[in-house]
Amino acid sequence: MSARSDSVHELAQRYALQLLHALDVSATADTIIAPQVHPARSWAHSGLMALTGFADGAPLMCPLPLIACADGALAALASLAPPGAFDDLSGAGLLAERAAIAGHTRNGAISPGGSCRLLTTRDGQIALNLARDDDRALLPAWLEDERGTDGVLLDEAVRTQTMHDLIERGRQLGLAVAPLVPPPSRQTPWFTVTHQGSRAAEGKNKTRVLDLSSLWAGPLCGHLLQRCGAEVIKVESLQRPDGARRGPPEFFDLLNAGKRSVTLEFESPRGRQQLRALIAQADIVIEASRPRALRQMGIVAETLIDENPGLTWISLSGYGRGEPQENWIAYGDDAGVAAGLSYLM
Repeated sequence: MSARSDSVHELAQRYALQLLHALDVSATADTIIAPQVHPARSWAHSGLMALTGFADGAPLMCPLPLIACADGALAALASLAPPGAFDDLSGAGLLAERAAIAGHTRNGAISPGGSCRLLTTRDGQIALNLARDDDRALLPAWLEDERGTDGVLLDEAVRTQTMHDLIERGRQLGLAVAPLVPPPSRQTPWFTVTHQGSRAAEGKNKTRVLDLSSLWAGPLCGHLLQRCGAEVIKVESLQRPDGARRGPPEFFDLLNAGKRSVTLEFESPRGRQQLRALIAQADIVIEASRPRALRQMGIVAETLIDENPGLTWISLSGYGRGEPQENWIAYGDDAGVAAGLSYLM
């Protein structure tokens, strides 16, 4: 019992070492400072326990130690960062801060934020995430039903169809849909290198990061790099600014304060030329778009890596950059369902 308890308390440290070793970074347990806390205690203290379970029931803890993984990821980055860069942060806190600011609570088959819900089909369940304002306009084509798309009518239309048909049509239309499935049986790498360019000449004093992402994951990545000493430039489309601006201002400011801000008209040749010029001056680019969306603007990651020695391109994707998965839409809630978390819960 004691040995097992010690092992559980060391999950964050072990996960940090696993992440670093995957990068061929030499690290030992002595060099990793990670919380030695039981995941259940950390889950409760973070506030995340209030987000999982049925709205009228008790909190339900996820059977996987996600908090320990978040703490471990932050500890791994801290081991490479300047001393004290993350002293006031915790992995658990980063996972819970958006919900805490917005006042979200658990809501059963509907996500705390309200945009994603589990629906019962003829042969299983799927997650549908209507995160964008224009997603609802796609529902009649998705359901092949013009009667209506709200409430009971949506549930009834989905119940008559199969998971496969709804997932396939949804992905073709650009909806964020995912099947409720068990976690994968094989462990997959947490990152993949798909293209490699040449190294940059040494001697640059400050790392410049170009953040083309929006919402949470990408801006958080830029925020953490900023704490490591990087200069971060947040780039937004004039036509479609960061969707997080529609949420609580406190959360947007938390992730983006201190970053330089640039707004470009991506639809115009001049705006695309300006974007390419910014990329040419960057050391790191962060984006979370489908590759097709950027390629339509003449922004091809592989070509830009070849043209700019030392450029690191971080692509945050729900399903990877291979065909056909690179064209599938994913947000946090439906991605969690696709990964098996709802199945486990």
